[in-house]
Amino acid sequence: MSEPEIPVDEVTAPWWEATRERRLTVQRCRACGRHQHYPRALCTGCGGTDLDFADVSGVGVVDAFTIVHRAPRPGPEVPYVVARVRLAEGPVLLTNLVGADPGSWRCDAPVRVSWRPLPDGRHLPVFAPADKD
Repeated sequence: MSEPEIPVDEVTAPWWEATRERRLTVQRCRACGRHQHYPRALCTGCGGTDLDFADVSGVGVVDAFTIVHRAPRPGPEVPYVVARVRLAEGPVLLTNLVGADPGSWRCDAPVRVSWRPLPDGRHLPVFAPADKD
């Protein structure tokens, strides 16, 4: 699937840099310890601004998903699966599911992170069945 250009700013830059090494990170608030994703300037728990990034396991479960049969723009091959994946550490990522027939996915399916390369050396985290290598 071709990817549109994804911008980087001062808040998201550390997250994107970690993807160059295929490391999945989430923000962590130093004040209250809450983990959150997507990267943002404030903690969603306490409103604090002392945030850093922590590596996470990359395992989780499918929280919800939909199968896209008609692409919203030219380029992506259909069908593909857009999903919410709840990481073991708590945060939810909006992502794609790969590595299985689109019609075979179920909520609560265990998944692990996989990586889709981007043209600039970054990688986009996608998720595959946890039981596949």
